[in-house]
Amino acid sequence: MDDFQRLQRRLQLITLCLAAGAVLITALVTDRSNAISLAVGAAGSLLYLRLLGRSVSRLGEKSRSVGKAQLLVPIVLVLAASRLPQLSILPVFLGFLLYKPAVIIQALTDV
Repeated sequence: MDDFQRLQRRLQLITLCLAAGAVLITALVTDRSNAISLAVGAAGSLLYLRLLGRSVSRLGEKSRSVGKAQLLVPIVLVLAASRLPQLSILPVFLGFLLYKPAVIIQALTDV
């Protein structure tokens, strides 16, 4: 279980580093609104990873399947981006997807 928790922390740290870099570059290249939208999506990505990790850690002990609470995160992000004029849907969604490169980086460095 310690290995799994270490993996979770590494994925969250890589995602956080990627998000910080992406938000900084977005703030320099585009406007502040896109950078804020990307940061909101990245925060959703970190929340998604945390909820998914919690759900996976419960496998075998209390449940036989992965919970579905983490699936609400992208839905809430898209709804918030569509309702709030300060947020743009595309940067929010791209920020949310930042956990995927983190998973690929982790897989490549784990070899």
